Order: sequence, then structure tokens, then C-alpha cells
Amino acid sequence: MTAKTAGRSRSRSVEAPLKYLADDQAPTIYIASVGGGDATEHKGNYLMRPVPIYDGRRRSEDFGLNREGFLLTDHASAVADFYDDDEIAKVYEIEVKTLVKKMTGAARLEIFDHTRRSSSLEVQKDRTVRESASIIHNDYTARSGPKRLRDHFAQNPGEAEKLLSRRFAIVNVWRSIRGTVRNAPLALCDASSVASKDLVSVTRQARDRVGEIQQALYNPAHRWYYFPQMRQDEALLIKTFDSETDGRARFTIHTSFEDPTAPADAPPRESIETRCFVFF
Repeated sequence: MTAKTAGRSRSRSVEAPLKYLADDQAPTIYIASVGGGDATEHKGNYLMRPVPIYDGRRRSEDFGLNREGFLLTDHASAVADFYDDDEIAKVYEIEVKTLVKKMTGAARLEIFDHTRRSSSLEVQKDRTVRESASIIHNDYTARSGPKRLRDHFAQNPGEAEKLLSRRFAIVNVWRSIRGTVRNAPLALCDASSVASKDLVSVTRQARDRVGEIQQALYNPAHRWYYFPQMRQDEALLIKTFDSETDGRARFTIHTSFEDPTAPADAPPRESIETRCFVFF
């Protein structure tokens, strides 16, 4: 499925430094933050590369999950407080399931995670949420995608193996939860511009789980996009894993970045990302 790219901003691109892996030789570990003011640790060799990041709203062609790996769509929510876990479970999860099924044609969908983030240290401490992800990454690898599915169905391994026998994907639904995003937006790399050799599997250590993510080596062929001034009634869908290997997008590297056009007094970004298993 694709989504609209109607433009509202003036510039076709901005230039900003993004954090790439410098090489794939040094031991690299991603130690995830817990939330509440701590910070994710990135152990390895990294470099900052200035890259053009194109305004996706000004692109004439639509984006698609199976081609670029991401899309933006209108999506108003009835949720009044995105920090209320009960409201997320009773209202938002139904909205997300309806949206993702519509945009993907999925036969079944399971939500397995919600992560709230803020670019403000004060908000992180006050709300016990994580910081904006500041390194180029993709959430899963060819190995950790199926492992995450098995972990989710640990009490029913037979169901996990049944689901693994068919195509499935992991889709992340990202949205602002406090007004328009003025700074620390997401930059997303067109999956068709990323070569397999650009992606490096990296151990991800969390408080309750050891997994694996992808980080990226610099390639001048990478095409980066963002959607400036994302509103609270919009949703960004990002495909972070696909079991199909027929040439469609399987992984989507992304990161937050400092928008050089943002006003100095821009309010901090607050967002929620909801991860879904999507079964076809």
C-alpha cells in the first residue's frame, strides 16, 4: 500500500549529520536505555556523515511498505492521553490494528510493544520514557525477527512454528503524542537504495532480553527522507522486518536527527511507536 505525499513545506531537502558505523571490524554492542533519563550506549566505531534528507511531502510519487519500506498516512486517534496504559490497550490498539490491516492487507495482526520517547531530558525523567533514537538502525535482522516472534509466543511454541511457516512482517506505527513535531523528526532511508553489504548485525542488550538489530555503513547511494511537521493526526508506518526474500523491502534503517530549520524554541518531540506482527 502507498500513502499521500502532499507538500506543505518550502525546502526540498535539509542537510544534517547522521550517525553511521565507521566500520564493521570493531566489536559493536547496542545497550538499550530503560527510560527515565538514562541513555542508550553505543559501543563500537562510529562517524557522523552529513547527508541530504529529502522532504517526503514534496515527492511526486507515493511511498510504499514493499518498495521504500515506509509510508505516511492520515490517522486521527480518539486517545486523549497517550501516557495512559489502559487507554492505549482499550482504544489505541484497536485503532492501530484497523490501520495496519487496511494498509497491508494482513490476515492477522498481533501488537507486542509500545515505546514512548521524548527529545527532552526533563520529559524523559518526568514521564519515565526513553530518549529519541540517535543512531542509524533497523529494529530487527533476519535472525532476530523470527526469534522475537518465538519469544512472543513462548507459552505456545506450536502456534509460533505455525505462524513462521507463512509470510510475516514487523511493522512499526510511529506518531507524535503531543502536537506537531518541530524537531528531532525521523529520517528514513529508502530500502531500495540500501545494499545488503551496508547492513551490519549488532547485538542489542536490554534489561529483559538479548536480541539483534542492524546498523549501517555509509553508502552515498542512500536516499534519506523525512516528513516535516508531522501532526498528531498522522501515522508513519515503518517495515522493520519481512520474512519474504523476493526483492521487496525487508528492512528499513532510520534515525532521529536535529532539523537545522527548526526554531530555537521548538518544543521537545514526544512520540509513541507501536510494534506489530503482521501475518499474511
